[in-house]
Amino acid sequence: MIDTKVKAQTIEALDAELNEAILNGKVLEAFESYYAEDVVMQENDAEPTIGKSANRIREQEFFGAITNFRGAEVLATGSGENVTFSHWVFDFTHRDWGERKYRQVAVRTWKDGKIVREVFHYG
Repeated sequence: MIDTKVKAQTIEALDAELNEAILNGKVLEAFESYYAEDVVMQENDAEPTIGKSANRIREQEFFGAITNFRGAEVLATGSGENVTFSHWVFDFTHRDWGERKYRQVAVRTWKDGKIVREVFHYG
């Protein structure tokens, strides 16, 4: 029982560090540090993007298309066995999508201190 609690605290701390990096505009740097080589990332029910290389390109394209970033905020976080949750609000203008202000929940699955799966849920 103690080992599980220590593991949960560890991923909770890692998740908090990652969220702080995102809030400080260091998204791509954080991606390199916190994500596993075989990471699978998925938006809602869309087809997942598999592997760090493919997801790096996806992240670079997304953030490269933001023309005006007005802010982000973490509303709540939580953790369980090998999983963390972060509830976000984002406000930005995207080159192709226009102005966006929405809430999103990021569900991250961790293994050996790295994210192996991340699913973004939003409407």
